[in-house]
Amino acid sequence: MATSDGAEALSEQYENFPYPPRDPADETQRLITGSPSQLDELNHYVFGGRRDFSKPFRALVAGGGTGDAAIMLAQQLADTGGPGDVTYLDLSATSRSIAEARAKARSLKNIRFLSGSLLDVSSIAPGPYDYIDCCGVLHHLSDPAAGLQALRDVLANDGGMGLMVYAPYGRTGVYQAQSMLRSLGKSSETPGDRVKIAQAVLKDLPQTNWLRRNPLVGDHLNEGDAGLYDLLLHSQDRAYTVQEVNELVTGADMKVVSFIAPFAYDPTLHLSDPKITERLNALPWIERCAFAEQLTGSLKTHIFYATKSTRKGKSVADAAELDLAPILVGLDPKQAATALRQSGQLNAELEGLKLSFPVSSEECSVLELMNGSQTRQELLNILTVLRTDMTPEAFDTAYDRLFRILNGLNLAFLRTP
Repeated sequence: MATSDGAEALSEQYENFPYPPRDPADETQRLITGSPSQLDELNHYVFGGRRDFSKPFRALVAGGGTGDAAIMLAQQLADTGGPGDVTYLDLSATSRSIAEARAKARSLKNIRFLSGSLLDVSSIAPGPYDYIDCCGVLHHLSDPAAGLQALRDVLANDGGMGLMVYAPYGRTGVYQAQSMLRSLGKSSETPGDRVKIAQAVLKDLPQTNWLRRNPLVGDHLNEGDAGLYDLLLHSQDRAYTVQEVNELVTGADMKVVSFIAPFAYDPTLHLSDPKITERLNALPWIERCAFAEQLTGSLKTHIFYATKSTRKGKSVADAAELDLAPILVGLDPKQAATALRQSGQLNAELEGLKLSFPVSSEECSVLELMNGSQTRQELLNILTVLRTDMTPEAFDTAYDRLFRILNGLNLAFLRTP
C-alpha cells in the first residue's frame, strides 16, 4: 500500500489480495460511503461547513487501495457540479486497476490515478491539496510519523486531513492471532499458503480464544481471503490508543479536531454518577476521549480529522451559528420525525454499544425540517409561526439538544445552504 521499507511484502499482499474486495460491476447499484471524507462530513469538520464546492477543490487519497474513498469523493464532488478533482495514489497495480474500473463504470472524469509511495508524494503528486484522505495506511508503515509528515508537506495551510488508524482494545485477539500465525509461517510460502494455514487454525480456535470471543472484527473475517489476510497476516500492523494518535499528530505539527463518531469518545454517556461526570468534564478533551476508549473497550479504529497547528480560525462548524443549515446523512427528515414521534426515543448503536435518547415533540418538529436548505435562523422563523407553543427559547433548547445527539451519532452536519 504505501512505503518503501517493507514495500516488497506489502506489494505481494495487495497484488494477491487487494483490499477491500470490490467488484466494479456493483457501481451501477450503489455508492459506498463512509467516514472520513463524506463531503458534508469533511466540510463540517475541516471547513466549518462553509466550503464552496463550486470553486476549485483538490483532494488527495493517499493509499487509495481498491478505491472506496476516491470513488466516493469524486462522485460527490461531481454531483456538486463544481471543478473538484481527486488524486489517487497507491503502490498496488492490482488495487489501482480495480479502482480505475470502478471510476470507469461511473463515468467519472475527475480522478487522476498515480502509482507510488505516499512517502514520495511531494515528487509524484505535489500539492497543495485542500483535503487529504489517508485511511488504513499509516499503521502499515515502518515509520508512520514520516508518512504523516510527507502528507502534511503537501497540505494547504487552510486544508485538513481525514485519517483512520487501528485502535488496540476493539482488536483484542487480533495481535495475539497474528503472533501465533507468524510462528507457523515460512518465508518460502506464498500468500495463498499462508491463508490456508490461517484458515486451518481459525477452524479449531477454542471457545476461550480472544479472537473468537471478539465480535467486533467479524467484518474482516467475512470478506474472504483478502479480509483474513489483511486482518491476521499483514506484514506490518500496529494499533494506536487515543493518546498515541494525539502524539503522532502533534509530532507532525498538526492537531486533532474531532474523532468520528463524537459520541463514541464521550464517556459521560455511560456513567450516571454526577460527581464522576463533573470530574470527566474537568479533563482536557483528548483525555476524555482516552478515558472513553478505555471505558468502552470497543473501538477497533480511530477515525479523525486533523488540521495544521498553524491553521487560523475554527475548522469545526458551530451549531450556534445562525447562517448554517443542518443536514441529515442517511436519514429522511420527515420519515425520521414521524418514527420518533411514535417511539419517543432515538435508538442507536456505536461500536457495539447500544444508546437511547428520549426525543421531544419540539425536537421532532425541528428534525422534520432539517433538509439542508434551511439555516438555524430560518428554522426558528418557520417554527415559531407553525407552532404557537414554540418560543425562541424552546426552539433553542430543542435545536441544540437534537443537533448534539444527531451529530454525536454522525447523522447530522452543518453547511451553508
